[in-house]
Amino acid sequence: MKQITRIMGIDPWKITSNHIEIENRRLQESLTSIGNGYMGMRGNFSETFSADHHQGAYIAGVWFPDKTRVGWWKNGYPEYFGKAINALDFAKIRLWIDQKEVDLATAPVENFEMALDMKNGVLTYAYTVYGVRVNAERFFSIATPELAVFKFGFNNADEELHSIRVESFIDANVRNEDSNYDENFWKILDHGSTENGSYVMTETIPNPFGVEQFTVLAHQEISGDLDLTNQTFIDHAVVDTFEEILPSGDVLTFEKRVTILTSRDYSSLSALTDASVALADSLSEISYEELLDAQTESWAARWELADVQIEGSDEAQQGIRFNLFQLFSTYYGEDERLNIGPKGFTGEKYGGATYWDTEAYAVPLYLALADISVSKNLLKYRRNQLPQAQHNARQQGLAGALYPMVTFTGIECHNEWEITFEEIHRNGAIAYAIYNYTNYTGDERYLAHEGLEVLVEIARFWADRVHYSARNDKYMIHGVTGPNEYENNINNNWYTNTLASWVLKYTSESLSKYPRPDLEVSRAELEKWAEIIEKMYYPKDEALGIFVQHDGYLDKDLTPVAKLDPKNLPLNQNWSWDRVLRSPYIKQADVLQGIYFFGDQYTLEEKRRNFNFYEPLTVHESSLSPSIHAILAAELGMGEKAVEMYERTARLDLDNYNNDTKDGLHITSMTGSWLAIVQGFAQMKTWNGQLSFAPFLPKAWTGYVFHINYRGRLLKISVRKQVEIELLKGKPLEIEVYGKQFVLEGQKTIDIS
Repeated sequence: MKQITRIMGIDPWKITSNHIEIENRRLQESLTSIGNGYMGMRGNFSETFSADHHQGAYIAGVWFPDKTRVGWWKNGYPEYFGKAINALDFAKIRLWIDQKEVDLATAPVENFEMALDMKNGVLTYAYTVYGVRVNAERFFSIATPELAVFKFGFNNADEELHSIRVESFIDANVRNEDSNYDENFWKILDHGSTENGSYVMTETIPNPFGVEQFTVLAHQEISGDLDLTNQTFIDHAVVDTFEEILPSGDVLTFEKRVTILTSRDYSSLSALTDASVALADSLSEISYEELLDAQTESWAARWELADVQIEGSDEAQQGIRFNLFQLFSTYYGEDERLNIGPKGFTGEKYGGATYWDTEAYAVPLYLALADISVSKNLLKYRRNQLPQAQHNARQQGLAGALYPMVTFTGIECHNEWEITFEEIHRNGAIAYAIYNYTNYTGDERYLAHEGLEVLVEIARFWADRVHYSARNDKYMIHGVTGPNEYENNINNNWYTNTLASWVLKYTSESLSKYPRPDLEVSRAELEKWAEIIEKMYYPKDEALGIFVQHDGYLDKDLTPVAKLDPKNLPLNQNWSWDRVLRSPYIKQADVLQGIYFFGDQYTLEEKRRNFNFYEPLTVHESSLSPSIHAILAAELGMGEKAVEMYERTARLDLDNYNNDTKDGLHITSMTGSWLAIVQGFAQMKTWNGQLSFAPFLPKAWTGYVFHINYRGRLLKISVRKQVEIELLKGKPLEIEVYGKQFVLEGQKTIDIS
């Protein structure tokens, strides 16, 4: 039975609430986060809120190293844990009405309303207090990524005169909650005032690891009906004070525009300053309405391609749109130096700029829903960090390249041994993304050049990491953690062994097709790879007809999750880690992850036996888990299970399934709701370069519609009582639907009952 916490209202395009959550304020802040790929923030109130909450704003690519702290140092440990850090608090104001400060945790607030409009990324909230109706709205500009806009309206709600005072801050006195707990990250380099605002130039504090220090210049400009009365600098913050009398029946406006520029884009402090002044000047000529129109148009262009329309379920509709909105608010591929952080701009937990989630879960979505350059930038991100991946492998005394579990620079910066140096299956996901890109686009140019450079080094890693068992005449991989992180230091994880062998095979075949003498792959190396492929050990149980997750797994007490007392769930919040590790319970798809990746290599019966064995033992306490199960369940004709898993992935954060959304949203797994619909319900496959569909319609839905880019074409797929597939742009295309071949051409629609 699912355990959920639903605090926000159901609406197809909005996230709404009529309550200031006190006990669940952190959860509400996570759910109302906004961003634009360059920066973003949690849904914190600008006004004072003295109760428990998590103040958080973040800038893409700006981070800080947290010293690795372990009681027993192991050779090969990374020196630091890279963390996304809390940026300056640039949303902050203090609001005074008739000399009484508005503290939204304690003030006598009435008629509170909040809404995040996913059509254009605008967050609004309103309330009445001390005789004044306050209307607040904010957005992070897609058209001008360095810009965040905060607007307030003060409406007189009674017959009295009211005095309004607003103190507007840029505050550098901030700290993280997830690491470096007692440190202030920012030192002030400069600050000053302008005619209608102020600025702060800060730099991250020094670190002993040689990691670059980042400079951030934050500039606020204020406009509206209030008069500037004071400008000051107090305790790491610039403060501009504005005041005015609010007559009966009147309205006052206050608009705060904040621009954020960083040393990531400018080579000197003078260039940074000049750019900030120029940007502020250019924005002064643009009205709020024009900025909002540009924001709406930018989001509309994204939604035109990406929107999935679900008919018959507002809950399902809200879920998919929320996930796409937050994903695109985090990353849209404009900057090849960036990747998709696990929390995006919604929290600092986990740290790091990227995990293997990007290659396994995000690349398929961006291939279909964005310009092809976006996916290519994700591949380039890894190619550019190949030297660092080689360094990571050398740290472990191994050949080739080991891509990091957590990183900002390509150097491993995660400090849990069982994750960092045992969960090496991620190396295979990097290679799989190259295959996925090549197979989906049909463009082999990347594979032939940068792609092979990466593949060869990953293959060399696997060839060195395996060992030969003379007793079994097999190659094995010991001491690993598979995708199921509830098992550590295991031997012969089926998924890891399968991936390693596949990488060696794919790399060998690619070198045969595109010879690269410059990569110096010897005949002896290729022969060794072939031997490993031929003799790789894959744990399997013939009686059960399943692939065994790892050696010894079947010796556990295989009691299904359904027989657990629900009070035990989530396990990671109720059981000791020792008990979790000894249990049979699976955090996320493990064997099934491999079957999903290589679905064309297994029969339906093999898939069914493995699904029926492993799913009942899976607790889905990783956000990455439900989507894979939804896809496989749909293929196996298990409609109810597929829908159950879709609901879990689509509303994982909205309904707080894993009781951890207060720490921030699960950004990378938000691709899962799209994957569950498109690769699951619609059964879109691209096996061996053949695009195919075999859709089914969930019982509670009356239809769903989505678009995809595929090999220079734009397709529209509508699934109702019949399936309609329309070629909107591009050359004729041969596709397969329910096993039958069709040719899409022009504006022709294929209509299949």
